[in-house]
Amino acid sequence: MDFLSLDLPDAVVRGIREAGFVTATPIQEAALPLALRGKDVAGQSQTGTGKTAAFLIAGFTRILRAGAPAAPPPAAPRVLVIAPTRELVVQIESDARLLGKFTGLRILSVYGGIDYAKQRDELREGCDVLVGTPGRLIDYLKQHVWSPRRVEVLVIDEADRMFDMGFIADLRFLLRRLPPAERRQSFLFSATLSFRVLELTWEFMNNPTQITIAPKQKTVETVEQVLYHVGREEKFSLLLGLLRLEGGNRILIFSNTREEARRLEDRLTRNGWLARALTGDVDQKRRLRILGEFRDGQLPILVATDVASRGLHIEGVTHVVNWDLPQDPEDYVHRIGRTARAGAGGKAISLVDEATALMLEPIEKFLIQKIPVDWPDDALFLPEIRPTAEERRRYAEERRARIEARGRFGERGERGRGPRGRGPRGPAPTSAPAAPPTPPAPPAAPGGDRPRRRRRRGGQRGGPPAGGAPSSA
Repeated sequence: MDFLSLDLPDAVVRGIREAGFVTATPIQEAALPLALRGKDVAGQSQTGTGKTAAFLIAGFTRILRAGAPAAPPPAAPRVLVIAPTRELVVQIESDARLLGKFTGLRILSVYGGIDYAKQRDELREGCDVLVGTPGRLIDYLKQHVWSPRRVEVLVIDEADRMFDMGFIADLRFLLRRLPPAERRQSFLFSATLSFRVLELTWEFMNNPTQITIAPKQKTVETVEQVLYHVGREEKFSLLLGLLRLEGGNRILIFSNTREEARRLEDRLTRNGWLARALTGDVDQKRRLRILGEFRDGQLPILVATDVASRGLHIEGVTHVVNWDLPQDPEDYVHRIGRTARAGAGGKAISLVDEATALMLEPIEKFLIQKIPVDWPDDALFLPEIRPTAEERRRYAEERRARIEARGRFGERGERGRGPRGRGPRGPAPTSAPAAPPTPPAPPAAPGGDRPRRRRRRGGQRGGPPAGGAPSSA
């Protein structure tokens, strides 16, 4: 389907041309005709299929045709897009600015990790399109910075992840404060339309039409997959050889842990490759700078943990390398889906060592296919430039400092601080077990555990008078 065949405002058509879109993807072809007729749509589609453009084109068209309200309040957006992660919010805002370049609409995004006051002040000035994560949207809503009462178009993107990340209570809090479903148009997109996702559509949407764009295979057909069995000690030498052999200007390497990702960044840099690590503890400004450099082609290699494996939308990724096989088979699909987006080609390389070999069978069972195996020639293993003693000492000190900082402040992870200032879950209880070590220490009897057994039987015996017994009870 050609976009010109749709009845779209001229400003939207110009934005589509500016973005380089010519023909619609399957999800756009299924959703846009329904959306342009004013229907609510609940769509099942994987990332990288063009669903973002589908709901943005439909949303822009609706509010442009309706015209501006007579006396709009200063901070009452007409289009509200809710997404689960900062990376996805940033990507949606970028796409919205590109597609809406000629519409004259003011587009803003709000999310955690960057200047709180600056975002609040910009939002207070008003906008037409607001994109945000649930926690930050609720923060500003409770401060009366913006009002949801004038929303004409609602978009919930990656609804299944809202559940997975524990945002569903926050999402419901926001949806209950919107105009009734009959007075707005709503779009929901999810990788799966499970029962709990469908419950959202029944509760907060107006008789939505369900559309499903499921790939024939779980992995993208245009991704060339290959797997190498290699020992842990030879793994990095093989990676160096593959990087030289394959070339590529945007290479995404996945590691299972943030420490391994940082170690890979150090080793690649020392061996002449420009690489940066993107992990959950990278602050937001640095994260955006790294993603921007990778997107613009200034940074050829990005090493990431699974924090970036979903919602990361970067065109032109030529290679995805699984330095570690993921523990969850679905993560394998999400990882290699970062390449071969929108019909382009790409290659996924997996390096399987003795530590991750057991993860291969569940992945192949999930894919319902075997991943082709290749055996490298000896010439493919390149020697590694190893760190000096001083560099090893410095890396060890930096790693120790990072671990100590996490112990003091708690793990940040993808969500950062909990919504509405609830703070991180988990780190607080770790201080509780500090008390128990004192009771076992005072009895110095040579009988090991026997003094405690005698004390439980209640007989009187020498030793600490009344102090020990009550404390052990």
